Amino acid sequence: QVQLVESGGGLVQAGGSLRLSCAASGSIFSIAAWGWHRQAPGKQRELVADITNGGYRNYADSVKGRFTISRDNAKNTVYLQMNSLKPEDTAVYYCTADGVQTTLGRSAYWGQGTQFTVSS
Repeated sequence: QVQLVESGGGLVQAGGSLRLSCAASGSIFSIAAWGWHRQAPGKQRELVADITNGGYRNYADSVKGRFTISRDNAKNTVYLQMNSLKPEDTAVYYCTADGVQTTLGRSAYWGQGTQFTVSS
């Protein structure tokens, strides 16, 4: 059983910084790619950033230059460093793990989400 647990959400003022973490637990051999998604009230869920096993990173235009995704393969953990935060970054943030290889096969997983609010 694989579980993703996010942490680091909360309240921060505009212009501030915050780091989200997401750790995968279980009998995991490897994780092909990690991602961070977010869903703001009344809006569709969107991809914020993702990172492959090879370190290739992809960002939504709205966060380029402000957010940085990174991963620690030894810890099965992904991070999202968020700087120069804006009120429009307020959302529930979800981490995803794709191509998770376990003894049961290869699957994708979502975290439960963590709320993050930027006050103006």
